[in-house]
Amino acid sequence: MENNITLEEIQNFKGKYPKQLWYLFLVEMWERFCFYGMRGVLAFFMVDQLGLVEGKANLQYGAIQAFVYAFTFIGGIFADKILGFKKSLLFGGIVMILGNLLIAASPHDFFYYGITLSIIGTGFFKPNVSSMVGELYHESDGRRDAGYGLFYAGINIGGMLGGAIPIYLGKNYSWSLCFLSAAIVMIIGVITFLLTKKHLAPIGNSPLENHAPKKRNLYETAVYVGSFVVIPLVYIMVINSDFTEYFMYTMGVVALGYFAYELIMLKDGKQQRKLLAAFVFIFGYFMFMAISEQSGGSLSLFAKDNLSNKLLFFHIDPNVVNNSINSLYVVIFSPLVGLLWILMAKRKIEPNTVIKFGLSFILLAAGFFIFYSARFFVDADGLSSLDVFALGYLVYTLGELCIGPIGMSVITKLSPKRLFGMMMGLWFLSSAFGQFAAGKLGAEISDANTGTTLMSKLIAYTDGYYQLALYSLIAGVVLIVATPLIRRLMQEVK
Repeated sequence: MENNITLEEIQNFKGKYPKQLWYLFLVEMWERFCFYGMRGVLAFFMVDQLGLVEGKANLQYGAIQAFVYAFTFIGGIFADKILGFKKSLLFGGIVMILGNLLIAASPHDFFYYGITLSIIGTGFFKPNVSSMVGELYHESDGRRDAGYGLFYAGINIGGMLGGAIPIYLGKNYSWSLCFLSAAIVMIIGVITFLLTKKHLAPIGNSPLENHAPKKRNLYETAVYVGSFVVIPLVYIMVINSDFTEYFMYTMGVVALGYFAYELIMLKDGKQQRKLLAAFVFIFGYFMFMAISEQSGGSLSLFAKDNLSNKLLFFHIDPNVVNNSINSLYVVIFSPLVGLLWILMAKRKIEPNTVIKFGLSFILLAAGFFIFYSARFFVDADGLSSLDVFALGYLVYTLGELCIGPIGMSVITKLSPKRLFGMMMGLWFLSSAFGQFAAGKLGAEISDANTGTTLMSKLIAYTDGYYQLALYSLIAGVVLIVATPLIRRLMQEVK
């Protein structure tokens, strides 16, 4: 019966949320466990187990994260043009499982091989769930922001668990168990999708479903085979971060060229201006990620050596806090921030999307100023306060909540339906460039430490966080000042 449901019936749901939203965030929740679990151990594992110096580990971390997000752009295009969201998600999930199982078999020997598979798999998986969430709503449905807010909060449950459990298993039991846990939850995620995809009916089907089966199968097989053919090339680029720059610059030119082509092909001035506005938000997200994405890099290494293990009245591993507290805050505060926007809207004082983006940078700046202030809370052993660190993450997260769920929502509002996958891919590609830039910034922070003591490292790292806070503050002010111009590009979209 569910297979016969139409898109119109799905979109004409009663209440605040469509039931399909719950299925999709359950699927994405487990992917986030896997993703945040891997992200949280990358730099730590490379320094502690593979013997890389901290500056090199930051660069390697940035390169790996950049590839992960860059491949989401490629995966989004293949989903748009050939596979459809459902098949792309399923294929990506299976490849991610294989990658994590490979690392679990021998973490020190197969680390980069497994990372390569995870990069390719995530590229096919990550952009599609967010795109399908957008299709659950009519273009004019005011409940879309609330839907993305719930989706964003729900999937961060996976991020919170993923940030804590793998690093805990790796440091206290074995690294094989660490990576095996990521594989197990992805298996759960794929099974969940297989059991619930019938409720999505036409959403996410192949765009080639009306073509002859032979032709459609040929195109789909070519995508699957091509994905495995590029494994050696991706592996070479992963183990040599110097190649990352060439790849990223090439990808940037190709992405901008493809975006310009689609922009011209629209041949509708109003829609072109809306797509340009979407690009402004995508560029803003790049800047936000370049500054904020120190969590798995320099902040992870800072937590490794420079923080006490006392949080309020509890003793806890600082790396567990670093990896999971951001997601915990998202789960707690995302519904509250969403409620705040609703209350402000009723009083007609809700800030528009551009102002929210600018506010996100102001709060991010405040968070990094608090990270900087950690230098003033040092004990006799050279360890700083975990409480201050956690407070910095709280303010940082409030900034993220002004850009993350709202950003995904506004991209789907400003983009025509046929370009959902590409624009979501471009959103994640901007994150790839942000991750790449974050790795370089993190490496500069690490390389600034020319001493050998905990105090010299603390001073170098907190100096770096002070600079990042200034960059974020400037970006926020510029966005707020440019609000009238960006609002004109957005047309009727709020």
